[in-house]
Amino acid sequence: MISACVTQTIQFYHLDPMKVVWHGNYVQFFEQARCALLDLIDYNYPQMDASGYVWPVVDMRVKYVRPCRFGQKIQITATLIEYENRMKIGYLITDAQTSEKLTKGFTIQVAVEKASGEMLFRSPDFLIDKLEAMN
Repeated sequence: MISACVTQTIQFYHLDPMKVVWHGNYVQFFEQARCALLDLIDYNYPQMDASGYVWPVVDMRVKYVRPCRFGQKIQITATLIEYENRMKIGYLITDAQTSEKLTKGFTIQVAVEKASGEMLFRSPDFLIDKLEAMN
């Protein structure tokens, strides 16, 4: 499995009135780790665009285990779980010091041909070949 990690320190602007990270900000944390993962496989959004495909998120799940708080350093790990028919990326947010699990989730993205707007039921062969060579 291919994974990438990023670290984030929780800032005041991440918090809600209850002084924990607002639930919508976790999506941004996932995106930071997803971009690191896509950079690792050299297929981030500019490369997707150049390849003639867009990859919209069609499903996303978030499981909030424990809240993140101001000043806390977190580690966000993105792991490529599936890639043959879609791109499923799993996420795990942990406390950077204790490794305590805070949040987990996943996103599913599908390949859509830019020219036709048609969704593919299989990932493009060049991507599958690239990822299999990395494993």
